[in-house]
Amino acid sequence: MTAPDQIEGAPHPRDTPQVFGQATAEQGFLDAYATGRLHHAWLLTGPRGVGKATLAWAIARFLLATPPQEDEGLFGAPPAPTTLAIDPEHPVARRIAAGAEPGLKHITRSENEKTGRMRDVIAVDDIRGLSSFFQLSATEGGRRVVIVDAADEMNPQAANALLKMLEEPPARATLILISHQPSGLLPTIRSRCRVLRLGTLQPEDMEKALTQAGIDPAGHGPALAELSGGSVGAAVRLSNFDGLKTYAELVQLIIALPQFDRARALKLAEAAAARGAETKRDLLFVLLDLLMSRLARAGATGLPPTVEATPGEAATLMRLSPDPAAARAWAEIAQETSARARHGLAVNLDPAALVLDTLIKISQTRVA
Repeated sequence: MTAPDQIEGAPHPRDTPQVFGQATAEQGFLDAYATGRLHHAWLLTGPRGVGKATLAWAIARFLLATPPQEDEGLFGAPPAPTTLAIDPEHPVARRIAAGAEPGLKHITRSENEKTGRMRDVIAVDDIRGLSSFFQLSATEGGRRVVIVDAADEMNPQAANALLKMLEEPPARATLILISHQPSGLLPTIRSRCRVLRLGTLQPEDMEKALTQAGIDPAGHGPALAELSGGSVGAAVRLSNFDGLKTYAELVQLIIALPQFDRARALKLAEAAAARGAETKRDLLFVLLDLLMSRLARAGATGLPPTVEATPGEAATLMRLSPDPAAARAWAEIAQETSARARHGLAVNLDPAALVLDTLIKISQTRVA
């Protein structure tokens, strides 16, 4: 079963040994550590799927496996660490991998004991349980580390409970909050954290991250980086659920416009409506939004995409969206079809009919 903080089809961040493409954030933490300015709370922000949780677990391993240097000793201060990497055979690394490290507490959405279903939020009891954790005997130099993934999912009671702990932090405790949308957090929580901002990945880092996740990019790294917006999480979904193939089909569908290839559209609709294909259906709607966004951007800028996600895409985008007026038309149809799709899914309309209706609506867009 996929954990709440795990991307389907990818290893858990706890089991992902290396962070790619986030050298600036990693160095920011190491600089603070080396200069004795290790803050008690860190807020890791950035788009979904760019490595925030992987970095959080790397920081946790580093802190718990690196005893505090109380003084310079007989031979002076040790050299400042240059990496967060810890030998996987280190006792701390092995205990973390086994979920048995007493100095680490991992908080995410939990199961509701009454219903047996996963909660939609991080509840206040999950946060209040930290009090007993902080009272535990000191281990491995006395450090204790908490990872909250994602802090955005705390309900108001949980957020206020966490705020109290941030206001009176326990000694030698480090709290690492992961946030996809930090603007939604309490300002008082944000103000008590040191922020590390993570950015999107470049194609070369994307290929490395996908390989580490057990996925062979097969030369599609640039296309995956382009369509995923530099998010490894999104790229994993694209790879595992034939996203590149689906996007290529959508481009082939609009290549023929203003002629509408009904047979191709029907094939896409039926595939999205197959039993157990909910994830593929949702991905199809995401890719439709992305295609129209790329159409709008082409018209607004007058430039083709820097990277073609599929052969023939650039010429098709420029033909169908040659100017700002066309860009506005595609932006409006994107907003309309997205709203219709959300409504249709909410009221359980037939998925095949919903997809086909969306494709027909797109085909009827007039940009001239």
